Amino acid sequence: MKQFIFIIIATLTFSVQAQTPYEKGMQKALSLWKENKPTEAVNLFERISKAEPNNWLPPYYAAYVMITQGFNIKDVAQLKSQMDKALVFLNEAKSRSKNNPEIIIIDALWHTVWVAYDGQKYGMLYGAKVAQMYEKALLLDPENPNVILNKAQWDMGGAKFFGKPVTAFCKDIEKAIELSKTFAPKALFYPKFDLKRAQQLLEENCSN
Repeated sequence: MKQFIFIIIATLTFSVQAQTPYEKGMQKALSLWKENKPTEAVNLFERISKAEPNNWLPPYYAAYVMITQGFNIKDVAQLKSQMDKALVFLNEAKSRSKNNPEIIIIDALWHTVWVAYDGQKYGMLYGAKVAQMYEKALLLDPENPNVILNKAQWDMGGAKFFGKPVTAFCKDIEKAIELSKTFAPKALFYPKFDLKRAQQLLEENCSN
């Protein structure tokens, strides 16, 4: 029994020691984000990005953190500052990985932040562009549940804005959930499927 425990501990120790600085840094940054420390997370993602100049994931996550924060900002000057900084990371991610569906998603989200802030003003300006982005992402990777879910949420938002029913998009969310069961990440730290958000969207919009 003691020998068995020693083997387990030795294996775990080896696994930790075998982690690269990149892996340790990314895990730490993602943990900071989960702990609701977005500024610290972005700063760490930025340092990792500089150390990994060919890797799209660190600037992707830095942009993603800042973009998701943008949905909660009410002051336009603060929002512009936030989105400008996010755009720097977003463009860096784009330069490292062309025609990447996951990057297209957060590009669409960047524009969606502005639409959410002022639908009357930015809906006309960005609405068609966001729709085109999701169509492009879907064309590039039609079986990607992240693409399908985010597109469905955008479509639902548009339908609600114009007073139309959203039930037509419920099947897309269900498809995304089903695909997520077999969707294999293409790299370490590849964006995960947000099952909780998908289930919440179904419950709020498709339960009747």
